[in-house]
Amino acid sequence: MADLNIPNLNMRSDKYIFKKKLKLTRKSKKRLFTESFFLFILSALLVYINYLIPNKNLLIQNLPKTFNKTFLLIVDLFSYLYEIFLVIFIFVSSFTALILMMGSFYRLLRVSKRKSKQIIYK
Repeated sequence: MADLNIPNLNMRSDKYIFKKKLKLTRKSKKRLFTESFFLFILSALLVYINYLIPNKNLLIQNLPKTFNKTFLLIVDLFSYLYEIFLVIFIFVSSFTALILMMGSFYRLLRVSKRKSKQIIYK
């Protein structure tokens, strides 16, 4: 009976779950002024950093070429990775085949040298 879940009829529905957590008070004028001042300083800093970047127009014009070169390099990378994994597979499979052949020859030698017991019927 402990596993029985009885619904609580006094609980509010889920659509009001965050309603009590909202702050309904207004911010003071001083706080609004300081926040806007910090936003202005941050935006001015970003504009200044953008101003310090040389050759912005050339960078923007070369952006499609850069994306194209990047895409081609990624394709080359995957093709080279394919070749590298293929070579690794060749080495591993050759080594495994060599071990299996040596094991089979060893087993054949052991079976051929085994002395068979002759059963004598009277």
